[in-house]
Amino acid sequence: MARIHSHRHGKSHQTRPTSKRPPSWLTYSADEVTALVIKLAKEGVTPSLIGERLRDEYGIPLIKPITGKSISKILAENKIFPALPPDLQNLLDRSVRVQKHLGAFKADRRNVRSLELIEAKIYRLANYYKRLGAIPSDFKYKTVVAQLA
Repeated sequence: MARIHSHRHGKSHQTRPTSKRPPSWLTYSADEVTALVIKLAKEGVTPSLIGERLRDEYGIPLIKPITGKSISKILAENKIFPALPPDLQNLLDRSVRVQKHLGAFKADRRNVRSLELIEAKIYRLANYYKRLGAIPSDFKYKTVVAQLA
């Protein structure tokens, strides 16, 4: 898949386990995995980091073959899902970091362009999530690039 704001194809990807069934050596049941997901979510860990921590600390390669549901579905069923989708929240955090940098270094034109691209992604993703109903229809991101120029 091509990147949005560059003329390159991405080479980075993950290698998923070959089998769709839970591994035979796994000792965790579906209820235990669900409880771990809920516990980590209540600690404030994002869904993507929950998957990483379950893989690295508990040796659980994938959640879906064990429970039959994704991490997002488990969180939604237990009403622990974050207010904003994680990818939109990551972009908002990234824009705040770039804005803070531009506050200190006003002549950094390259990062002004970077902020424009980040904000374009935020607008595009916000419109998508408004259509899905994942965020409120009155969600508004206030642009900062116009204030900087």
